Amino acid sequence: MSIPTPADEKRHEGGSERLWSESWYMDWFDAEGKNGGYVRMAVCPNLKECWFWCCIVGQDQKPVFIVDHDSAIPEPPGLEIRSSGLWADLAVESPLEYFSVGVEAFGVALDDPIEAYGDMRGEKIPVGIDLGWATDSHPEETDSSDPWAFHYEVTTRYEIPCRVSGEIQIGENKSQVDGWGQRDHSWAERDWWDKGWTWFSGRFNDGSRFHAVSVEGHDLGIGYHSSQKGLIGENRVVSEPKLGQEGIPTSGYVKLGDTTIEFEPIAWAPVLLTDPDNGSISRFPRGLVSVQSDDGREGHAWIEFNQPQK
Repeated sequence: MSIPTPADEKRHEGGSERLWSESWYMDWFDAEGKNGGYVRMAVCPNLKECWFWCCIVGQDQKPVFIVDHDSAIPEPPGLEIRSSGLWADLAVESPLEYFSVGVEAFGVALDDPIEAYGDMRGEKIPVGIDLGWATDSHPEETDSSDPWAFHYEVTTRYEIPCRVSGEIQIGENKSQVDGWGQRDHSWAERDWWDKGWTWFSGRFNDGSRFHAVSVEGHDLGIGYHSSQKGLIGENRVVSEPKLGQEGIPTSGYVKLGDTTIEFEPIAWAPVLLTDPDNGSISRFPRGLVSVQSDDGREGHAWIEFNQPQK
């Protein structure tokens, strides 16, 4: 398994492919796994677009969405964007160790997450985020000196399990975050409208971490599980969701190597993706879930399904 370097954390020169993009992805959930969210920024130089998503969910509460595909591409080397009703700043504070996100924006609270596939009419609400992702090297007694970061062998992308802390504000309600999450960074061509995939990452209550990716039409997957030797790579991944209304899963499992991990949804925050050139559609349900492995471990995770509509 290759290890990312501090230089990988910087912005990269764009490729020539129409759908080349560089993205930064961060998610979190609280200690009880009942509340969480995710932030994603993608620089798409050949589309002349910058995509920004910030979605906040919780058990028995309305999901809040900030989805903006019209922001100007931030001036390098930074990741600060400003547009109508949106300011966001993403920053590598310490390479491979700490990443911060600040957001001030107006979001939309929806009665039903499925409405994210429609016109997204809901209550307009101010949102503030001040969060940090610190690399989680649990267990502390690990005998590896390598950073806890996992670099894909097949593409330019790496994943880092993190401890997440800070503050979020929705309307007049402020809350402290002291939980867990994952962040990743990638720079390559990404065609949302070609093949489907599953991405899955979480933490069991014993502190162990896992990550899994499967791509439609490919026999092998990508993933890891944690151990005292660090993050151990795994290329056997099977995803079997049970699909409900509008393709949003009601339950399912992911098999990572010899371990089967069942998931049950807590809250969904899907995004609808439209190819700006030809109008192709992909539905992208992403959700906070509770998990249980076949060896009895329980925990929480984020899971996503890219679903091209062909």
